[in-house]
Amino acid sequence: MQLRKLTIPGGAAFAPMAGLSDAACRRLMADHGAAWTVSEMASAKAITFGDRKSLALLRDPDPHGLYAVQLFGNEPELLGQAIGILREKGVRFDLLDLNMGCPAPKITGGGAGSKLMLDPPLCGAMVRAARAALGEEVPLTVKMRIGWDDDHLTGPEVARQCEAGGADLLVVHGRTREQMYVPPVHWDQVAAVKQAVGIPVFANGDITSPERAVEAVRETGCDGVMIGRGALGDPWLFERVNAALAGQTPPLLPTLPQRMAALRRQIYEMCEEKGEWAAMPQARSQAMHYMKGLRGAAALRRACAMLSRFEDVDTLIDAVYRCNA
Repeated sequence: MQLRKLTIPGGAAFAPMAGLSDAACRRLMADHGAAWTVSEMASAKAITFGDRKSLALLRDPDPHGLYAVQLFGNEPELLGQAIGILREKGVRFDLLDLNMGCPAPKITGGGAGSKLMLDPPLCGAMVRAARAALGEEVPLTVKMRIGWDDDHLTGPEVARQCEAGGADLLVVHGRTREQMYVPPVHWDQVAAVKQAVGIPVFANGDITSPERAVEAVRETGCDGVMIGRGALGDPWLFERVNAALAGQTPPLLPTLPQRMAALRRQIYEMCEEKGEWAAMPQARSQAMHYMKGLRGAAALRRACAMLSRFEDVDTLIDAVYRCNA
């Protein structure tokens, strides 16, 4: 797939997730076949106010594969200014993504995220402002939902506005904001978005297996998928999904030593980049995902919740091997 001058490898990208998709996590996903990865979301307004934490969320000292930064907001002028600041500060990215899908009240309460689904013209204005600030070479993507609620299924109109404004690709989560993350995912509504535009569309939502990825593409006609929580603790999911989408035999599941090596590497890199004190609370939730399907998983997850220093990771891994000998 070609987005402007950028060649996109594979049909499965890694979704942005606040507090989860940090640099260490993104690199792991890229190394296992994610077509591109996306930063945690950052506020365009905060960047224009000089907020260092927001800029830090977007900096990646060693990105693997193609890397997108994601901004949220609801003021086109400030969005354009924020993109200019990213360039001035030397923040490296291959793509820029606009968040029109986050359902969190703290985001929608300020008129951003999925609240934008109620105002398709504003969505178009946001994309136009981003495109003007980016120029013509950098691909611009939008992550959105199918609508605000069942009475406002605005996905197709938002998609048309975004395409007209200069977006190159859309990622559509198959739920409304009202649903948050409650099933089901409405592939028929994602298909309606795909049919409304001529640019590529990726399907997103509950893609946890190669079978689910193939189903999503079949049911929606989309050009690929974006995977989020399904890949946490299982970055090899990208290899299996890419093979399935290409009609190839998926590779074997990872061995237990491979899983534990990935866990240790991820938390080590988190500690190196953030410091042990900041990294270990976040590492607890990451570690829990690696316990899925193991014998003694409940007790092992409790052990994950107690991680406080990096040396505790090796103690946890020893416990995993004892429970699964």
